[in-house]
Amino acid sequence: MSNIENHPSLYYLKLGGSLITEKSRAHVARQEVLSRLADEIGSVFTNQKEFMLIIGHGSGSFGHIPAKRYGTRAGVASPEGWRGFAEVWYEATSLTRLVVDAFYAAGLPVISFSPSASVTSLNGQVKIWDLNPIRAALESGLLPVVHGDVVFDEQRGGTILSTEDLFAYLAGYLPPDRILLAGLEEGVWEDYPKCTRLIPTITPASLPDILPSLGGSDATDVTGGMLSKVQQSLALVQKHPGLHVQVFSGAAPGNLQRALTGEPIGTVLRADLQDMQ
Repeated sequence: MSNIENHPSLYYLKLGGSLITEKSRAHVARQEVLSRLADEIGSVFTNQKEFMLIIGHGSGSFGHIPAKRYGTRAGVASPEGWRGFAEVWYEATSLTRLVVDAFYAAGLPVISFSPSASVTSLNGQVKIWDLNPIRAALESGLLPVVHGDVVFDEQRGGTILSTEDLFAYLAGYLPPDRILLAGLEEGVWEDYPKCTRLIPTITPASLPDILPSLGGSDATDVTGGMLSKVQQSLALVQKHPGLHVQVFSGAAPGNLQRALTGEPIGTVLRADLQDMQ
């Protein structure tokens, strides 16, 4: 077994679609934001030799709009649905190209792994995924990039898996120390949509108290809003003791670098109150 399985500094990072694209305007990436985020990753990656990172990103205004039009996540059966499936793939891949270009311009050794080419799902859950290429990339000092994408599904025909879906599966084989979810919001708000009181910590026990505060997404999002992300993250930290999931804003310069170096900014989701390191 590879030493990655017990590596103390393996992080997963998701760059949210709302952060890296103009989510209410189709096909518009925030190039300056991508460049800054790449620089912040680079400052950590080059200075911490034992640091390992798997990067994921959402689809934002690229994939979510056609996905909603065709209902791709729910399943694909008709010729029109399969054309929509291909359109969502094209949009997601187009954004990945822009992300990879920004990282390469910052001197980062990234390599992308398209889920549509390597993942088979069953009723919206990963069933088959050969992780050896991703493992080899990490061992070689590279930065793997995955992303929300269409996949062929044994029950639905086709579907969409979010970055969080992919991270949940990866965590069972390449356990991370921390999962970082960088979006526009500073964290999870107690008083959404007023957004004046940030919740610093969420555990499974505290979830019922904050459920009324959790809204969806202000823009088109076929893979769920904040509620879905919180529920999925809590399920993950319960399954993997010691894992923390951190929700924070990547919009403020320096925030991503702070999170990558272990600072608990934003909202931290963990299994219980004694689990904080």
